[in-house]
Amino acid sequence: MSPVTPAAAGARVELLAVAKLSPLFAPQLESAFHVHQQLHESDAAAFKQAAPRIRAIAASGDSRVPASLIEQLPALEIISVMGVGYDGVDVAVAKSRGVVVTHTPDVLNDDVADLALALMLATARQIPAADRYVREERWLAGAMPLARKMSGARCGIVGMGRIGKAIAKRAAAFDMDIAYTARSAKADVPYRYLPTPAALAAESDFLVLITPGGAATRKMINAEVLAALGQKGILINVARGSVVDEEALIDALERGVIGGAGLDVFEDEPRVPARLRAMPHVVLTPHVGSGTQGTRQAMADLAADNLRLHFAGQPLKTPVPECR
Repeated sequence: MSPVTPAAAGARVELLAVAKLSPLFAPQLESAFHVHQQLHESDAAAFKQAAPRIRAIAASGDSRVPASLIEQLPALEIISVMGVGYDGVDVAVAKSRGVVVTHTPDVLNDDVADLALALMLATARQIPAADRYVREERWLAGAMPLARKMSGARCGIVGMGRIGKAIAKRAAAFDMDIAYTARSAKADVPYRYLPTPAALAAESDFLVLITPGGAATRKMINAEVLAALGQKGILINVARGSVVDEEALIDALERGVIGGAGLDVFEDEPRVPARLRAMPHVVLTPHVGSGTQGTRQAMADLAADNLRLHFAGQPLKTPVPECR
């Protein structure tokens, strides 16, 4: 990775961090920029004074950068998101203002796909419950109830982008029968396409979500889809919490409409409903799809590189599709 060196001589370019920066990202920015750490939330008067000078925003994949914030920054040129998802950024308003938005795709594909398979195995084989069974010495009273097999099962993938393809590749190694749904059929994949999540769920044992967030997919996985998945079906979500109607999911799990769930993302994270936390047939992780040292470092480097390249007047590595 090249060092971040804004082109302007003299005073450093001023940058607003709209989230607590990763310790892998923060030092790169602090060494090259004048960083205002969440100033818009902590000190309204100071933010108003600094706003006309702020030329960049650094964000995480969970950050909100609404039109109301963008419009307060007349000198804003770039929003660099350390994350593949950017549904919290009002890209349309940014574009209308001539502001480019970047993100960090590709570098996290493997980790997110790995976690999807881990959640599938952990939920099907009840690994967290089995761990507790041993620790609590319940094994002394008899064998644990039988779990279910994953190899050879039907895997439905909602979203067939880069990560969806990586998940399918891994599922194929388990001899799973793979199908998918997306906005349209993909000519470059050999898997069967189904037109809707409900149609896919009806033919899946595991329904894996890896579709982008945003208004177009909000609560896409609703009571109808869960009913189609059925009593033995398992829902895996490594996409966005907003993709699932969480209340409908909790109801389906409590009533046995579906068999279980493995969830890395939630509607109002980090707040996770107590009813979900209480269920033994649900495996929960704290939004750690890309949570390995190597991948988070690569994401931080790419997000910093996009800033460096912008202020050096060079082509950006990974603008979001809308800004290409």
